[in-house]
Amino acid sequence: MKNTVLTLQKQKEEKDKIIMVTAYDYTTAKIMDESGVNTILVGDSLGMTMLGYEDTLSVTMEDMIHHTAAVSRGVKEAFVVADMPFMSYQTSVYDAVVNAGRLMKEGRANAVKLEGGVEFAPHIEAIVKASIPVVAHIGLTPQSVNAFGGFKVQGKDVEAAKKLIEDAKAIEAAGACMVVLECVPAKLAERISQELTIPTIGIGAGAGCDGQVLVYQDLLGMYGDFKPKFVKVFANVGEVMREGMKAYIRETKEGTFPAEEHCFKIDDSVIEKLY
Repeated sequence: MKNTVLTLQKQKEEKDKIIMVTAYDYTTAKIMDESGVNTILVGDSLGMTMLGYEDTLSVTMEDMIHHTAAVSRGVKEAFVVADMPFMSYQTSVYDAVVNAGRLMKEGRANAVKLEGGVEFAPHIEAIVKASIPVVAHIGLTPQSVNAFGGFKVQGKDVEAAKKLIEDAKAIEAAGACMVVLECVPAKLAERISQELTIPTIGIGAGAGCDGQVLVYQDLLGMYGDFKPKFVKVFANVGEVMREGMKAYIRETKEGTFPAEEHCFKIDDSVIEKLY
């Protein structure tokens, strides 16, 4: 059954945890979809995991459309959410609606995600009025890493915690269908999850959220440049890939690959007639 804003909302109401994972290409999206995840996030994290940037700031609309379209072609049941990249919505409400529309129309996303709280409630409201579902993102918002002074846990003191609750309620009032809580103390994230009617998706925000999201390269041990505290490696796929490549190199150099079963045959008489 296709996951939709309604089925995801029902999961929150029934306390059935929502499973979200990132994907950036057709093959991976197909595997994730067949595995039974509810939601696939085409995150601007692709800047680091796929394009080798040091952060998400260099990711463009064209990058996001390209990768979202590839993911959408591989998905049958998962709800596809596409990140709005840095400066694709901050400049104006008009730009936010136009670029959200491009991700839906050209990328074939089911929803868009943007970072920010109260300050971006007007942007969320306008996008929703254009019949585009919006997933909000508060707490540690990677596009604001320079303003934060680095990747730091958010909401640790009273004022910061109150601001996060205010942000969460504002984006819900603006019409967001879900909200990602990143690097938020677990008890605060649980409190926000209880106060909101829309689902919360945690990443580094404890088990009290309505669902969880991880970057697939992190959970499969494929991205070794940096391992956040909140990541658990569920399968060391990176090591399996390295061992597979080493075996391919070794057998090719030894001449044992390709073997007879990997080759196409030709009648000897054909070869003889060539001389």
